[in-house]
Amino acid sequence: MREKPSPPYKVLIVDDSAVVRQTLKQIYSSDPELEVIGTAPDALIALRMLGESRPDVISLDVQMPRMDGLTFLERLMKSNPMPVVMVSALTTQGSKEALRSLELGAVDIVEKPKLGVREALEEISIQICDKIKAAAQSRVKTPHQRFITPAKKFSADAILAASNTPKGIKGQDSLIAIGASTGGTIALREVLAPLPADMPGIVIVQHMPKAFTTSFAESLNNECQLNVVEAKEGEEVERGKVLISPGDQHMMLKLVGKKYTVTLNSGELVNRHRPSVDVLFRSVANLVGKKSIGVILTGMGDDGAAGLSEMHDAGSLTLAQDEESCVVYGMPRKAVECGAVDEVKNLEGIIKRLIALR
Repeated sequence: MREKPSPPYKVLIVDDSAVVRQTLKQIYSSDPELEVIGTAPDALIALRMLGESRPDVISLDVQMPRMDGLTFLERLMKSNPMPVVMVSALTTQGSKEALRSLELGAVDIVEKPKLGVREALEEISIQICDKIKAAAQSRVKTPHQRFITPAKKFSADAILAASNTPKGIKGQDSLIAIGASTGGTIALREVLAPLPADMPGIVIVQHMPKAFTTSFAESLNNECQLNVVEAKEGEEVERGKVLISPGDQHMMLKLVGKKYTVTLNSGELVNRHRPSVDVLFRSVANLVGKKSIGVILTGMGDDGAAGLSEMHDAGSLTLAQDEESCVVYGMPRKAVECGAVDEVKNLEGIIKRLIALR
C-alpha cells in the first residue's frame, strides 16, 4: 500500500489540448494544497515523465492521439497504480468512456471546464480541485495566489426548509435514500447489483457531472435486478425501482396523494454540489421519517452528514460505509462524528442489512 501523501499534492496533467492544459494548470495552481509538477500533450510522453517523477495524482484526458486515455489508464493500473481523475468532455460517447475509466480504476471523473468563461470556472474550479485532492488521498484499488474567489458554501437551507414534524404516511411503503461521492460509482454498483427485485423504492444522489448520470444509470440497470433509471420530474418512487438524481439538479421528494414522487431543482450549489446529498436526505426526513433508511457511502467532504443527522432525528435507520472499504472516508466520517449514524458497516454488511429490512 502506498504511503499517504501530504499537501501540497503533486499533479501531472495529461491532455492533448494546450489550452486545456494551461487552464487546468491555472485551476490547480490556484489551490495552495496542489502543485502541478508537469504537463504532457499525450499519454506516451506522460509514461516517460512517470519514469522520472511520481505524482500523487494524474489529471487525465479521455480522447487523445497515439494512445487514448483508457489504454493509458489500463496500462498504468497494471504496472504502476496511482490515483487518476478523468477529465472528459460532456458528450454521449465521452460519458461512456469516462464510466469505463472508473471500472479500470480511475478514482473520479470531472467535466472539462468551459474555456474562456470566467464565471463558469468560478463554479466548477473548486469542485475540480476538491476531486483532485480527494483522489490524491484515496486508496487505489487494482504558497499560491488564487485567481478566483471560492464559491460561497450554501447549506440545504438554500433549497429546502427543515421540518420538525415528519409526515411518514400510514401504510406507505418504506424508502431507502443513498448518498455517495468519490468512489461511489463502484460502491453503488457493488451495493445495488445483489439486491432483489422486490426492494423498497431507492433514491440516490451520486456527485457526478450532468452528462454522465444517464449512462451511469443505464450501466447499473444492465447489471441489477432492480429497475435503475435517471430520475425525471414527477417520477414516482416505487418498489423495485432506483431513481438516480440527474447531474446538476437537486432531487427531493414530494407527496402526491399517498405516493412519493421526485421533484428536481436547479438552485444554488449546496456544500458546493448539485445534486446535494443533504438536500435529498432532508426531504426524506421531512416527508418519510422513521419509515426511511439512510445510507452514506464513500466520498470527500461533508455533504450528507447534516441531512443524515436530520433523518436520524426523524427516526430513520442510518448506515455509513466503514473506513476500510471507502475510497475516501470523508462523508461517512463526518456523519459518524456528528452522531448521525446508527450502524457502520462494510459494503457486504450494508447489502445484508438492506435485504433484511425489505
